Amino acid sequence: MLIDTHAHLNFNAYRNDADEVIRRSLDNNVWMINVGSKYETSKRAAEMVQKYPDGVFATVGLHPLHLETKLVKIKIDLEEVAFNAKEEESKSVHSFPSSLSQSESSLFDYDKYKELAQSSKVIAIGEVGLDYYYKPKTKKKLAEFKEKQRTVLCQQLKLAEELNLPVIFHCRMAHNDLIEILNTKYKIQDTNLRGVMHGFVGTTEQLKKYLDMGFYIGFNGIIFKKIEGINFEENIKNTSLERILFETDCPYLTPPPKEGRNEPLYIEYVARKIAEIKNIDFEKVAGITTQNAKNLFNI
Repeated sequence: MLIDTHAHLNFNAYRNDADEVIRRSLDNNVWMINVGSKYETSKRAAEMVQKYPDGVFATVGLHPLHLETKLVKIKIDLEEVAFNAKEEESKSVHSFPSSLSQSESSLFDYDKYKELAQSSKVIAIGEVGLDYYYKPKTKKKLAEFKEKQRTVLCQQLKLAEELNLPVIFHCRMAHNDLIEILNTKYKIQDTNLRGVMHGFVGTTEQLKKYLDMGFYIGFNGIIFKKIEGINFEENIKNTSLERILFETDCPYLTPPPKEGRNEPLYIEYVARKIAEIKNIDFEKVAGITTQNAKNLFNI
């Protein structure tokens, strides 16, 4: 058995055959977690999983690329959105915990996501985090842009704590800032926060800091690529099997030898590659990482 801990079958790429893809995976003993990226995809994920008695779960969260900062133009991803392509805009600026100002709440509708997160089979908050791939060019706007992402991240971490749910972290070109937030602004050492660093692309030093915080590390098809300054093989060797989760991030990052749209069934290629790098029997790798996912997400 394997668990794809990060899939997006709630995305536009599967609008015509999501059920077929899911059932093909379940028939081959692959479970999956459908990850939300904004309210619409989170709601769709929460609704989709209700028709399956077991093996399919959902998460809810606001991805940093969907945060309405009005400071940067985001390229539309047609694989994700059938349904809405712009940065998310909160509709209920008057709905927020007393600890948040109205201006902070206008970035993230805490109560709306909280209600959705309490749906049956929603097992985590995510994917949430920081993403500096698209960013403003001026120093002043960049600082404002980063601060808005940090504010919304901390609100979602508070939501995870309130509901006692793990977090799926997205981080691109921002690991040092995320580590600083978790250690200082959010003070993770004083919380019961737990989670996974999804699709980790960072240095070995950054990896060790996340491991020291108690997080799991998610590996997906990106490990088959070459990225300057990143040694995936070294990162895999430096992460104990008991802290590894497998994911596809489908429809993206299709692992070789497959081509085209990714799907949960292809998680086996990631698992076998990591078993090869670690020189550990595939069945042992599958068993331990499956238990890791069950432990973190309480499934």
